[in-house]
Amino acid sequence: MKRALISVYDKTGLERLLKVLVKYGFELISSGGTAKRIRELGYKVLEISEYTGYPEMPDGLVKTLHPKVHGGILGDLSNPHHREYMERLEIKPIDLIVVNLYPFEKVVSKKGVSLREAVENIDIGGPAMIRAAAKASLLNERVTVVVDPKQYDLIIEELEKNNGEVSLDIKRRLTVEAFIKTWKYDEAIKEYLIKKFGFR
Repeated sequence: MKRALISVYDKTGLERLLKVLVKYGFELISSGGTAKRIRELGYKVLEISEYTGYPEMPDGLVKTLHPKVHGGILGDLSNPHHREYMERLEIKPIDLIVVNLYPFEKVVSKKGVSLREAVENIDIGGPAMIRAAAKASLLNERVTVVVDPKQYDLIIEELEKNNGEVSLDIKRRLTVEAFIKTWKYDEAIKEYLIKKFGFR
């Protein structure tokens, strides 16, 4: 069974993507707010806290930072040592990561935004999953990483064309876009803090 881990702030276009994922037999794993939306759309989903056995930290500070998540992304199924580790610790392979980040740039562009509000919109788990998935895609050619609702049409087209699979060329293209996304995100945080504190 293939698995998709979905954790999105921007839920635009989610219904179209879910329809195709379910059509091709993907099990859905998701964080709290996204899981609620998936259920509202009529789909079955396993919450991250159920999968990992650890509840989300208050205020959503820790949700996806767990070995069962990152091991499922980074594990190489062709490596017997990885497989033994994953089986022993009940880590399920995760094949598709759909993540978009807290809207830091949008928040800090508002007039009078406080430092606390800005910092609360610095995503931690999202970039970690994106980078893990991008690295796994390069190492093992197994994982697909999606970081923007604008990429959903491409993924849907790939899945429909390839009977539920994503081609290596598209995986590599999305991997590059994933690293660009986290780089620009960190760049925005850096620029905000430099401006806020007045130093370089």
